[in-house]
Amino acid sequence: MAKLNLKEILQSSLRRVREFARGPQPEPFRPPRVGLALGGGFARGIAHLGVLRVLEEAGIRVDCLAGTSVGGLIAASYASGAPLDAISRRAVSTSFRDFARWSLSRYGLASNERMGRYVYEFCGVQRIEDMKRPLAICAADLLSGEAYYFTKGDLGIALRASCAYPGLFQPVEFDGRLLVDGFLIGPVPVEAARTLGAEVVIGVYLGMSGPAPRPKHMGEVLWRSFAIMQQQALERRDRSADVLISPDVREFGWDDFSRTDEMIAAGEAAAREALPRIRELLQPPAAVPARHHSAPRPA
Repeated sequence: MAKLNLKEILQSSLRRVREFARGPQPEPFRPPRVGLALGGGFARGIAHLGVLRVLEEAGIRVDCLAGTSVGGLIAASYASGAPLDAISRRAVSTSFRDFARWSLSRYGLASNERMGRYVYEFCGVQRIEDMKRPLAICAADLLSGEAYYFTKGDLGIALRASCAYPGLFQPVEFDGRLLVDGFLIGPVPVEAARTLGAEVVIGVYLGMSGPAPRPKHMGEVLWRSFAIMQQQALERRDRSADVLISPDVREFGWDDFSRTDEMIAAGEAAAREALPRIRELLQPPAAVPARHHSAPRPA
């Protein structure tokens, strides 16, 4: 039998007494998992870049991303690991012809088949599961009326479906479904971000934020009409983003790619305004003073 060491026994007893006096120790703080949900808005989606820039400068890490329509395109570019400056330069040189071509059919005025190649060339990634950050692309099933979230599979098909704006682009057939723009399900894909494990969701909404200029053509009439529907849906939803950022992009046209710097600035301004609330959500809970325990009396 090992010889008892009185000194070790006393030291062990003293440690136990001290631990009891301190009481249970709190678990180390783990920052919540942050998800970014980017809504649609055609060229206005460039404002998303301003939001991302402010989050980066503030040191706020985005753990996962979800996007609808152009929000899906920006989310995919960022999730692929592409630097923001490179994404911004690409946005400046983008035109409608890069991802679409006029092709009149009974289901739409144009085809967005070119989008697959456009995305592959820039992101260098063909499958969603190969992204550097988890990604969900939101589309709407035109037949069932349900949301469809792409979290794996071909990135080009996912983005084509999510960007298939009703009436403009032809729907995309996939997996026995007829898919169109995800904005029909929700203006900001908050629930898609939560399916990726996001605990705090920052949403970016590019719809109505006040009266807009008089529409110039049929395209703007349609966009404005759908924007009204989105706004109503946003106000009725029970599950919303923890923080909703709404850049003021009313003055920009749906195809106004030439005003990239101004739209990025609008995104930056709205994101800076939301920073205090975002930081508050990411802080550890207020420390509760530990209750002191009385040391046990010796027998």
